[in-house]
Amino acid sequence: MNASTAWTDALRESARSYRKMIDATLVQLSDEEFFLRPAAEINSVAVLLRHLGGNLASRWTDFQTTDGEKADRNRDQEFADWPGDRASLMDYFDLGWQKLLDAIETSSQLDPGTLILIRGESQTLASAFVRSLTHLSYHVGQISLIARTVHRGPWHWLTIAPGGSQQHNEQTWGTSQSRGIQGTD
Repeated sequence: MNASTAWTDALRESARSYRKMIDATLVQLSDEEFFLRPAAEINSVAVLLRHLGGNLASRWTDFQTTDGEKADRNRDQEFADWPGDRASLMDYFDLGWQKLLDAIETSSQLDPGTLILIRGESQTLASAFVRSLTHLSYHVGQISLIARTVHRGPWHWLTIAPGGSQQHNEQTWGTSQSRGIQGTD
């Protein structure tokens, strides 16, 4: 493995893992559950995806030349209910997601110490990616928990189901499947 791309390979793998968890969660939700807030002050899965789409698009669009907090971003609006249907929200989320993936690809040609701005604060590219993936992982956990809360019916575990650790280890020890999302490649 080339040291100059090892860090972006790790970013790519982490992003792929988070996306698999999101997708494995969403496939289990009806449209009603997708938009359902478990309580008045708690976000729905849809709201969190809207927020992530806006955040990722803002952070990673033209990240080398513009601040990661774009002037046209309305962060507060991201926490309001989506006015459209599920497909249109997923299109919006996917646009932001693609900006993240594109930035990772571009960054494989850059020094991780390259300085960029987010909200006027200078930080290294490596630090900005860690910040972004940490933010993403926080919300992926929320998405999973909220989905489990609002879902009616059986749930397909995304990670090792309770009581399944020994069998999982026996089947996957020493392979990349040992850390994968369950039921997917």
